[in-house]
This record gives sequence, structure tokens and C-alpha cells, in this order.
Amino acid sequence: MRDKGNNNKNINKGNLKFTAAVCQLKVTDNKTHNLNGAQKMIEEAALRNADIIILPEMFNCPYDSTYFKRFSEDYPGETTGLLSMLAALHSVYIVGGSIPECDKDRNRIYNTSYSFDRKGALIGRHRKIHLFDVDVEGGISFNESETITAGSDMTVIETEFCKIGIAICYDMRFPELIRKMVLSGAQIIAVPAAFNMTTGPAHWRLLARTRALDNQVYFIAASPARDKTASYVAYGHSLVANPWGDVISEASEKEEIIISEIDLGFVNKIRKEFPLLKHRREDVYKTK
Repeated sequence: MRDKGNNNKNINKGNLKFTAAVCQLKVTDNKTHNLNGAQKMIEEAALRNADIIILPEMFNCPYDSTYFKRFSEDYPGETTGLLSMLAALHSVYIVGGSIPECDKDRNRIYNTSYSFDRKGALIGRHRKIHLFDVDVEGGISFNESETITAGSDMTVIETEFCKIGIAICYDMRFPELIRKMVLSGAQIIAVPAAFNMTTGPAHWRLLARTRALDNQVYFIAASPARDKTASYVAYGHSLVANPWGDVISEASEKEEIIISEIDLGFVNKIRKEFPLLKHRREDVYKTK
């Protein structure tokens, strides 16, 4: 457990540098096993002095529509209770990947990311806005909307360091959403995601680098580890891209934790040298 008494150097709104960790864990069809695995990785990341810890999409449940209802939880629930406890225990921020969330009447299920501050308080809930309904010839076919209800709200959380935009997987393909987060003050975009073996090799790095570059942010994409025996095989390769569009940290396909330094001074530097956000021409972009 991290010694909170020695953590005061991080709790300072003036800090421009801090540490982010992505826990790329393997997801099974046993919720208890998944939660135990997440706890172990969160604890290890905290011991490695992470300030913010990000988990993957559907980290407590296989990314398979046949599991969503059975694994779903209302808030507060087993999974969110664990994340809140760990955030407070280790004095870290946790972007809790995503889980299947059921409403109180259990009529609807959402793909939802919960975020917690250093005291374990809930500071954000993002329901996936864009549902993954695709049919790629010779590749992936999935209809998330058969079981999942779409969210309708953008999510930007406040931390002592900066604002962080939260999106989930397919959301990252929509530049309007990410730009809206940035215009709301986000300097980091964190995306729990589960790209597959069709979309991952083709678009994972490309999209992460592009969103980082065209919004001049740190873009953190957190994937489950690859399990070739699963019905949906995740690509893995969790990564962090910086505002220049460089990938500064990347996992393999296996279970692992990646640690990256986030330097908000570099965000400011890039935005000053290439003032893309200031050069926007909204008068031209407006649709008539």
C-alpha cells in the first residue's frame, strides 16, 4: 500500500508532471477472478507511484453480449465499491475501465466507465455514446446495440492536475466528441477500449496518434490483454500517445502494466508552437 503521508508532493494543482498507468489485464468469464486481477494490478501500479490508473473496457466481464446482463451492476455495486476502496486506500485516481451497468429497474444496460478521486469519491460516469454495430466482410461482426443502450452525455472529469476527457472504445472514432472535450478544457483523453483483431492492427495506433495530434493532448488507450480462446479476441497494445503524435509507451498483447510520465508543460509548449486550437475557423465550419 502506498504511504499517503509521503504523497503530498503529488497533491498540488501546480504540478505539471505526474504518472499515469494502464493495467492491461486478461478478462475471463469469472467476475471474481477479473476483480482480483484488477485489484492486484492496481496495487502494483500504485506501488510504482502511479497517480492515475486506467483500466480496460469491460474489465470485469467478457466483451460478449451473452454476458452483459448477467455481469451487470447498478451503482454502487461490487465492482465500483472495490474501485472506490482501492482509490482511497492507495490515494490514486482510477478511471475504472468500463463495466455493464444496469439501471435500477434492470430494463437497460449501459457500457459505463466510473472514475474515482484519491479519496474514493465518484467524480465521473461515462456511458458509451457510440455503440459498436459493425459488420466487416471477412472480419469482425458485432451489434452492441442489441443489448446495450447508448449514453448521451460527454464526460470530462476534474483532477488536481488537469481536466481529463473520458470516452469508451468506438467513441474514439468520432473526432467531434474528442474535440468537444478539448474545447471544454481536457488536456488528457483516457479511453478504455477493446479493439479486436480486425480493427486493432488496422486502426488502433493510427487513431490514438491522430486524436493526440489533432487535439494536442495526451491520449491514453487501455485495452484488455489478448485471449485467443475468447469469443471476442482483444488486440491488446494499450498505449499512450503524446501531443506531438508520438507513442511514448505501448504494451504487448499480454498482461502487463505500462507507466508513462504525463507532462502538461509539453502540452502547453506544443499548443504555443502550433496554435491549432486558436486558429480554428468556426465561421467556416458551421453547417447551414
